[in-house]
Amino acid sequence: MGAKAGLSLRSAAIIAGLGYLLDPVVFAEYNIYPKLVVPGNVEQTVSNVLAHQHLFVIAISCYCINFLEDILIAWALYFLLAPADKALSLLTALLRLIYATIGLVSAVYLLTAYRLLVVPEYARVFGASQLHAQVDLALHAFRYGWNFGLIVFGVHLVLLGVLIVRSRYVPWIIGVVLVIDGLGWITTELQPYLYPNVNVDGLFVTFFGELIFMLWLLIFGWRLKEPAELLA
Repeated sequence: MGAKAGLSLRSAAIIAGLGYLLDPVVFAEYNIYPKLVVPGNVEQTVSNVLAHQHLFVIAISCYCINFLEDILIAWALYFLLAPADKALSLLTALLRLIYATIGLVSAVYLLTAYRLLVVPEYARVFGASQLHAQVDLALHAFRYGWNFGLIVFGVHLVLLGVLIVRSRYVPWIIGVVLVIDGLGWITTELQPYLYPNVNVDGLFVTFFGELIFMLWLLIFGWRLKEPAELLA
């Protein structure tokens, strides 16, 4: 199916922009999760989650919504950039779908941790120390899985940036910013494995590339016109 048979560039831009805008992951990642999960202190983490079960459920929901919205964004971005290079646009979308799938599978570990804590039977079967160890393992498994997915996500952003540079109807500078953003994610997530003694905290500033892209989509996306060859 060609791009003409799907979304218009304008619709694709607006859908992708709204997908970014309505993503609740920042709320979960920087507001809820740090208040509940204390690194290196599983006892305090268990106490926090049990005392604020509803917040933990909200956090899980936010993560799941984030990954589901990534599927929507991947779909919209495919149509937005298919005129630039249909094959590369498809590959770029598939990488984001792979990332979203890894994220959703990783989120299951959060559900596992929650069930371990709220179902009384598990406390009787495992005992307090083993139960806490199981919860700690599940929480780490979520992080390990999502962090691995972010490497795939970084590759997606690099290809997305290349597509934007080649498109000529989205400002090329946004493409460059997204390439830098993607390289930042890749470098950061590989740090524990390849160069554990190197401080990469400063690369956090590169992660605002998608914010810039989102603003452009929402402010200027509705002005996009179809390439002449698609209107023929």
